[in-house]
Amino acid sequence: MLNRYPLWKYILILFVIVLGLVYAAPNLYAPDPAIQVSGQSSGLEITQKDLDRASKALEESGIEYFGGELQERAVLIRLASADDQKEARKAVQRALGSNYVVALNQASNTPQWLQSLAATPMKLGLDLSGGVHFLMEVDTQDAVNKRQATNANELKKKWREVRALYEGRVLVSADNVIEARFSDEAEREEAISVARSEFPDLIIATEERDGKFFLQLTMSEFSIREIEDYAVSQNLVTLRNRVNELGVSEPLVQRQGRNRIVVELPGVQDTAEAKRVIGKTANLEFRLGAESNTPASQREQYEFRPEEGENFARTAWLERKVIITGENVSNARPGIDPQTGQAEVSITLDSDGGSKMHRATWKNIGRSMGVLFVEYKTLEKRSIDEEGNEVITNQRVIEKNIINLATIQAALGVQFRITGLDSPVEASELALLLRAGALAAPMFFVQESTIGPSLGAENIELGVLSVQLGLGFVLIFMLVYYRVFGLAANIALTANLVLLIAIMSLFGATLTLPGIAGIVLTVGMAVDANVLIFSRIREEIKNGLPPQSAINSGFERAFTTILDANITTLIVAIILFGIGSGPVKGFAVTLSIGILTSMFSAIMVTRAIVNMIYGGRRVEKLWI
Repeated sequence: MLNRYPLWKYILILFVIVLGLVYAAPNLYAPDPAIQVSGQSSGLEITQKDLDRASKALEESGIEYFGGELQERAVLIRLASADDQKEARKAVQRALGSNYVVALNQASNTPQWLQSLAATPMKLGLDLSGGVHFLMEVDTQDAVNKRQATNANELKKKWREVRALYEGRVLVSADNVIEARFSDEAEREEAISVARSEFPDLIIATEERDGKFFLQLTMSEFSIREIEDYAVSQNLVTLRNRVNELGVSEPLVQRQGRNRIVVELPGVQDTAEAKRVIGKTANLEFRLGAESNTPASQREQYEFRPEEGENFARTAWLERKVIITGENVSNARPGIDPQTGQAEVSITLDSDGGSKMHRATWKNIGRSMGVLFVEYKTLEKRSIDEEGNEVITNQRVIEKNIINLATIQAALGVQFRITGLDSPVEASELALLLRAGALAAPMFFVQESTIGPSLGAENIELGVLSVQLGLGFVLIFMLVYYRVFGLAANIALTANLVLLIAIMSLFGATLTLPGIAGIVLTVGMAVDANVLIFSRIREEIKNGLPPQSAINSGFERAFTTILDANITTLIVAIILFGIGSGPVKGFAVTLSIGILTSMFSAIMVTRAIVNMIYGGRRVEKLWI
């Protein structure tokens, strides 16, 4: 019988639509503006006392809040107004101090029964709401300083291989000039010959003072620029790896200017963790423990990282010379020491790092070796100016603490373990940072911001209005022009919009303004398929076919045209996704999903409704 679906098809269509309603429903529950507090270090436990201190700071600042929640490793406080988020963050940060990270967040309001079904709302891009924007500055001068210090050490080694060509020490001045002193001009000329062959990028100058012959070597502007570019590029790669570890969808990590990096994380849920992990510029240095006869100029004293409950500082002397750094780490995995039950990190070095570690430990069995945890922080320093106004400046601090000091029992290779960590959480975070890659130079936060609440709300309002207007005009046109068939198309079009939102929510797609444009375009394309079908039905009726045959022929013959048109558009959307970035990808994702849902709604849903109205009965005239 024409125009009748079997029962299972109706059940399947109904099931898909109901499923779409369930997974689209979380988008009806707008999140609350909030601030989130977590520890600067993953080992810092967040307690009810911290929540009380944060609440008191908000009360003293006159900021209205509600629903303070003590979560695992964090505190979430919901605010009455999004306009108060930045002031609330400042007030709580001031009250808790620099050991805590206070970040802006959006607190979900999705009912528990929907959460139990893994139903979550769509993530919104930075141009709508949510997410965070970081501007970070790379200390490229530090990278230049390290390279020149390495050049100085390598020069000494090369000169020693020839013979003792220099008197005294090879020094690196504050302006990165390597200076060496020689007893006669012949020695200096020989040293110049070695430097030119081994370090052609260094600019050589000579000078005579007090009967001594000096040699100065400086880096060229081209070399300095090359080092700076490498440092920023390496940090870009590291940041992207860290963002990938966080699981953020459609992030933006790109260079800005000569030494700055922009990081945008749309739709991120745990902004405090993101700030801590991305902003943490930690590295490791492996050094031998200093002995009693080690010259004072070749050793430094460091404190151990304090363990829980300690109220005193333990210190140890380490040699200035670094064996390897975190740059030589190729892999890092957290774990538990089976003998002590303490957290540990299993380290795998690259070939160069493994060779250096083997040489250093093979020659020094019985001596101690320390693991130095180097962390670069930006602290807020508050002062009062002459007019009595509070001035906040960012102070950059480098902290170095020993996390492990152990006796070398045997020569180490490419694999070994780091112990002495406070908790499994800290071990996981350290492994993440090392696995993501070492930073070529320290980075510091210059700016942290979000899209202003008013701008985000305006974008959302205009975007929703555009969808409403587009959908409204289409619904009216279809109802007036195609009558009963227009009503069926309108129901299918509504189902299409629900399914589109549900799929984007289910797969965690990030909705941006270009994405909303894709939704509006999808609405038009979905109706276009129905227009083709209905026009075909009209033609078949004019050709003399009976109504039931005309309906069947219209759907069957228009299918090929609809399929061809949608496949070509889908190919374009896939190309846009492949070669585009940021907003272009957001548009491509929305368009691709919209094409698939529109074909289902235009062909399956519309025909199911038409079959229910006209199928299985005698029809004299079609209202089309």
